[in-house]
Amino acid sequence: MSLDTEWIRYGDSGEYSGYVARLEGVREPMPAVIVLQEIWGVDSHIQDLTRRFAQAGYTAFAPDLFARNGERPEPLRAERVQEAKEFLNAIPQANWRDLEKRQAALALLPANKMKLVSDSLDYLFNLSGMMPNFVQQAVMTASWLRETYEYSLGQGVASVGFCMGGGLSGILAGKDSSLKGAVIFYGSGPSAELIPEIQCPMLGFYGELDKRITDEVPALGEALFQAGKQFDYHIYVNAPHAFFNDTRPSFQVDAARDAYARTLTFLQHVLTSSVR
Repeated sequence: MSLDTEWIRYGDSGEYSGYVARLEGVREPMPAVIVLQEIWGVDSHIQDLTRRFAQAGYTAFAPDLFARNGERPEPLRAERVQEAKEFLNAIPQANWRDLEKRQAALALLPANKMKLVSDSLDYLFNLSGMMPNFVQQAVMTASWLRETYEYSLGQGVASVGFCMGGGLSGILAGKDSSLKGAVIFYGSGPSAELIPEIQCPMLGFYGELDKRITDEVPALGEALFQAGKQFDYHIYVNAPHAFFNDTRPSFQVDAARDAYARTLTFLQHVLTSSVR
């Protein structure tokens, strides 16, 4: 079945925007999946994932966390972020956050391009200060999908996030008591203070080689278990960070296939009443 896809504005004054996909021939409201972006924004990969979840029978929506009133800051415009991603894909991932090594690689670029890529990287590696705004938008998006958007009105909402968006998916589980489920792909877990507020089941996927994130997962799982929360997680052997992103060198097809199948099963359980 074909899909209807479009960019839309939403929010009290249309200040937010996002990419939506839904089955073309279905007019009744469907359960919704919020697809939460990596640091690259709602790029071709996130749009593709949004369409994949729509093809599975959901109203899928990817909020553009970088845009306000239809505009992104200049360093976070899609073409600028794409150039920054291409630069990072060409250097070892271990050098990404090593300022000295990153600057040495940047120095090999043409002078005009070096400045543009450097400015975009400065934004992308310092998004933590924007997280309160991202959380506010995610909470508002879930409410809007449940209460306003005609193609998901009155239906359950779950979130699936990747990297930065994975961490945001975990936070949303604690901030939105009506969320039906949260999936975290290689993102940081919710804080200890937020764990008591989580009301929905959670599912996590991690790469064994992604030490910065994955080494914290067993303790997170224990904390959630002790708090009586439902959290199932999978650590894929020899998989790196971003193993699910098929536009990057880190893509690992076996882990991605398994994680996608488990995600669809999870969404079926938390968003529909036909399988329990």
